[in-house]
Amino acid sequence: MVRKRGRWGLPRLVKGLRVHKYFTDLIGSGHKIHLTLIDPDKPCDVERASKMMVEAGTDGFLIGGSLGVTPEDASSIAKILKEHGLPVIIFPGNLNCLTPEADAILFMILMNSLDPYYIIGAQVAGAPLVKKYGLEPLPTGYVVVYGGSAVAHVGRIVPIPEKKPEIIAAYALAAEMLGLKYFYIEAGSGAPKPVPPSFPRAAKTATQDLIIIVGGGIRDPDTARELALAGADIIVTGTIVEEDPEKAKKIIRAIKTISSR
Repeated sequence: MVRKRGRWGLPRLVKGLRVHKYFTDLIGSGHKIHLTLIDPDKPCDVERASKMMVEAGTDGFLIGGSLGVTPEDASSIAKILKEHGLPVIIFPGNLNCLTPEADAILFMILMNSLDPYYIIGAQVAGAPLVKKYGLEPLPTGYVVVYGGSAVAHVGRIVPIPEKKPEIIAAYALAAEMLGLKYFYIEAGSGAPKPVPPSFPRAAKTATQDLIIIVGGGIRDPDTARELALAGADIIVTGTIVEEDPEKAKKIIRAIKTISSR
């Protein structure tokens, strides 16, 4: 197994290195992680944007969207992203995002959904494909905070009151007790504001080993840094990558100045 080193001196993923171990090694070394989200249904020069994010220090890529994504879209983008030697992870809105070209999948439970399909139905339907494609499942509890996004509408979620971080803490505890490894707190793609810092802080305080992911509505370095300092192990940016790659690069660099130790 060969390892490459990126701008920040961190090991880069190559064939043979599993994604979960890659993440836990980074976190265990005191590093915060950044993932770049690419939505195949949104206009974006994937080759150019992904190269810029790699140069800035992103640690991997997510592929996903709530609407309009085909398996062909996901596959073609995964092939481009894998050229960078970083993990390519499916962030599934549904089964249409699955592709054998990726390395792993956030195997998610939409915990605050009213629809049984997103709690267990999609997982049952998708599990045989995940196994067939050889994707590494990353067991994830997923909570969408606000009600105004596409994912909130499609997933039929119950919004979380902004001044009730104890609710997020309870969801995080439930995720950990169910044996999940990741807990994703989502504002929603294109959300007008990010999740409150009190949410990752509550989730991190309430749990032992859960890896906390925060995404949605993060459009400036100060917000990203605040969320990371509050307890997010992984910060995800997507819309800003499409709209303003230079600002996205600044966000990544702000995260990389933080040590979790």
